[in-house]
Amino acid sequence: MSTPLPRWLRAAVACCTTLAAASTGTLLALPAAAAAPAPPGAAAQYPDYAPTPPMGWNDWSYYQCGIDEKTILDNAHALVTTGLAKKGYDTVTIDDCWMSRQRDAKGALVADPALFPDGMAYVGRQLHQLGLKFGIYEDAGTSTCGGYPGSLDHWQQDADLFASWEVDYVKLDGCNVPTKPGETEEQSYRDTYTAMSTALLNTHRPIVFSISAPAYFQGAANWESVIRWSAQLGNLWREGADIALGQAPGREKWASIKDNYGYNVGLPALQRPGRWNDPDFLLAGDSGLSQDEIQSQTSLWAMMAAPLISSTDLTHLSPAALAVLGNEDVIAVDQDRLGVQGKVVQHDTGYDVLSKPLAGGDRAVALFNSSDTAQTITTTAARAGLPSAIGYALHDLVTKQVTGTTGVISADVPPHATVLYRVHPGATRGAAPATALTWQDISTAEAPGTYRITLADHGAVPLNDTRLRVTAPAGWTVTPATTALPRVEPGGTASATVTVHGPQGTPGTTVTAITATASYRARPTAVDTVSGDRTIVQTVPYPSLAAAFDNVGTTSESAPAPGNFDGNGDSYSTQALAAAGATPGATISANGLGFTWPSSAPGTADNVSAAGQQITLTGQGTALGFLGAEAGFTAGTVTVTYTDGTTSTGQLGFPNWCCSPTDAYGAKTAFTTDHRNTPTGPANYGTTYGVFTNTVPLTPGRTIRSVTLPDAPALHVFALTVQP
Repeated sequence: MSTPLPRWLRAAVACCTTLAAASTGTLLALPAAAAAPAPPGAAAQYPDYAPTPPMGWNDWSYYQCGIDEKTILDNAHALVTTGLAKKGYDTVTIDDCWMSRQRDAKGALVADPALFPDGMAYVGRQLHQLGLKFGIYEDAGTSTCGGYPGSLDHWQQDADLFASWEVDYVKLDGCNVPTKPGETEEQSYRDTYTAMSTALLNTHRPIVFSISAPAYFQGAANWESVIRWSAQLGNLWREGADIALGQAPGREKWASIKDNYGYNVGLPALQRPGRWNDPDFLLAGDSGLSQDEIQSQTSLWAMMAAPLISSTDLTHLSPAALAVLGNEDVIAVDQDRLGVQGKVVQHDTGYDVLSKPLAGGDRAVALFNSSDTAQTITTTAARAGLPSAIGYALHDLVTKQVTGTTGVISADVPPHATVLYRVHPGATRGAAPATALTWQDISTAEAPGTYRITLADHGAVPLNDTRLRVTAPAGWTVTPATTALPRVEPGGTASATVTVHGPQGTPGTTVTAITATASYRARPTAVDTVSGDRTIVQTVPYPSLAAAFDNVGTTSESAPAPGNFDGNGDSYSTQALAAAGATPGATISANGLGFTWPSSAPGTADNVSAAGQQITLTGQGTALGFLGAEAGFTAGTVTVTYTDGTTSTGQLGFPNWCCSPTDAYGAKTAFTTDHRNTPTGPANYGTTYGVFTNTVPLTPGRTIRSVTLPDAPALHVFALTVQP
């Protein structure tokens, strides 16, 4: 299961505005648990105000606190003009930071007059006039995650106020919920959420209730218990870590999508129609994500019957992102009236196969390639839970192609991509046969870059006039580029062998896709094709850590704009670092380790945002020392390669640069500064911004050849050293 965010860490996120999602995690499904009956004396069962998973838009992931009335209404208009509203994206939810810092003299919440000069009732009316629903955010604690007034002990007052504004959807977060004397933490959370659930019922307005309590217990022994009572009190619940913010790098966003999928996919037994597991927002439209990645998230969320809530700038949505969000066939899988969350029916290294029953007897089947290389994923109709039939129609919900199979469901799936089929049992007369291409590496020392490409016929008719063509980017060669294949009988295969050669890559990791396309005749009047990629990954070590620097972490107070240590444009102050002894090229001695501080000029790249870079290094010792900090909340694996070809690994993590215990992940403080730079200048005086040391063990007596950093972009490394 994925690593949960500890309570202290969530509080840190709230106070520091250095907001980042948890990063890597496993994709293994959690064991399902049967829903438990409500305990005696529990609150009334909340009505099923969301009979299908909610859909809409929320401002948080993209804008955070940078919202105002115009931003909200502009995105609401975009829902309508893009056609997304008609397709079901009908709820606009205003997240944290919408209110004034204090309640009014009567204890009522007040919209920030500078941000929402016309007030929330006006915003609600505008949304309703557009045919949209109005959602709003509050917190079950003393204050929201952003430090605004919480609903604790104001339950009915706040619920009545929301009802008077004609709110249709309430998202109740769980920051700053105090534990009452004599109660467990879970009991106190349950009390607060029960109070708001009851208060919303008392308004007699049908308000969809989104609960965040389970997210604060992710990974704890009572996590599923919290989900069960949340399902009694509301309609949906955030059960784990937040999705990455819009400012995060693409790799971090993808890691976050995988992590949120990983904790949600194991919970199908805990939801039902009207009660939904919520793995957080859709990021389609955000920068840094590929088309395959945003399609994967949307398809996987649909398979899991998850809420489809976009959180991006809809006013500048690209046609490609709009096509993903607005795909009515994928939406139909999510909104299917059976309301069943799909399950993993097949799992192996780097992939999952999910199956979801649909009304009418069809099944949705997803082939999810979570790995960084293309691979052929194969399952069967029987394994997916379909009844025995003479054939099955495979409707690809993205390409819209319909093919027929006798039972095998297979596709060559690009890295991070998901192929989503709607599978119908029955005759497939007239449809093209389902086919798939598979690449197999058969390289030897004498013949490197040699592959066998196999075409498989999974349909009921043979493939004739079959040819294979392989294409590669400029600078690459494929021999032979075209090959004639023999007739392929139903259930049979045909293969060809090719050699592929390419140029030596530059330092870093280069990913190249080589594409094979087979053409054939299986129908009298049509030539059909199928394609499949081979992903060739070349990693060339950087000659030094400095050569791999890819992030500006320190800036001068007179020119802070280039800084981007935390994804929000913030950075260490060069002046504050100098006061701590960290000047360009200076020796930093801390915790028994010696480092050289980067000699980079202020405002230039001076650290590595760790993303799997391989660094050339030599030496022998007991440990490898790292100097750095972290701007999210994650750790990752360091791999050390020795000159004899052996390797060793170790876990590397740093505390957040400002907002976590200074011994997190076993790290130690190297030095601290007393403020930071923001994009507009120095700020946050009195807050400690630290740089830390940590180590991973080395194999004694072996000489280092290279070091591979974690694939965890929130980790930032300024220097490394070998400890004798």
